[in-house]
Amino acid sequence: MIELLMPVRLSDAVIDGLSSRYRLHRLWEAPDAEALLEEIAPRVRAIVTSAGILANGAVLRIDGPFMARFPKLELVANLGVGYDTVDAAWAAAHGIIVTNTPDVLTEETADTAFGLLLNTVRQFPAAERYLRAGQWLQAPFPLTATLRGRRLGILGLGRIGKAIARRAEAFGLTIAYCGRSPQAGVAYAYFATPRALAKACDILLVAAPGGDQTRHLVDADVLEALGPDGFLINIARGSLIDEAALIAALRSQAIAGAGLDVFAREPEVPADLLACDNAVLLPHLGSATHATRLAMAELLIENVDAWATGGEPLTRVSECVLAPLPEQ
Repeated sequence: MIELLMPVRLSDAVIDGLSSRYRLHRLWEAPDAEALLEEIAPRVRAIVTSAGILANGAVLRIDGPFMARFPKLELVANLGVGYDTVDAAWAAAHGIIVTNTPDVLTEETADTAFGLLLNTVRQFPAAERYLRAGQWLQAPFPLTATLRGRRLGILGLGRIGKAIARRAEAFGLTIAYCGRSPQAGVAYAYFATPRALAKACDILLVAAPGGDQTRHLVDADVLEALGPDGFLINIARGSLIDEAALIAALRSQAIAGAGLDVFAREPEVPADLLACDNAVLLPHLGSATHATRLAMAELLIENVDAWATGGEPLTRVSECVLAPLPEQ
């Protein structure tokens, strides 16, 4: 029977689906994790993992030294579209396939992003708290900013970014974007740097991949360019934002507000950020519906099944689309 390693606890749907087909080693349950790894390393052919938000808050980086412990390793199957906890470049260079679960969570995440945008600009959560506290009896809730006549800048126009753009167009927003290079067939205005995009927009929405290359892509300089009437929305990864710079910008009202579904050290959220009244904060709800999480689990299992039966996994990550042969 093919042996798989699950370093961190994933959903019951993933565990049950894989356990019925494979010998699944659950590292998080092992009394001595190191001893278990030593025992099973020569036999493990696949690792099943995810970012912390989909693994009960636990994070274990699947980097080169970790993968090198498994001489027969052929596959790393990641639950979620983001795979910044996996060194996919190292895997590809050593003939190891990495898969993720895109598409099935695109629309749900885009819904969350636009709901967060609306709540941030129109201050709906604050308005509800105002009502519940009985303050409406004394005076109407203060007027808020508007979406009318605004330009939305999307940092990272991938699947999710495009789905957000479709929703924004329906609300009458003008769209611009920033990425590694202009995309063919995209009519939106392109800006080469996050700062240039922020300066040209009223709302900056972050939908780019996480990882070392995008760490603190939105820093104090970008926030300054966004300006006192600008809003920041992050639906991607907390690592893309310099949280200390963001807190300073919110406190000084260097920007008007922020809506965040992700944070640098989830599930921990800085107390200084919690204290900012001009921030709307969600506990990483992007894909958090029963239907979407089940679809993600099913796609992960389909990737493992396809590989195990000698077929082609459905959703290789870009680094592994044409994975080279292992180094000699």
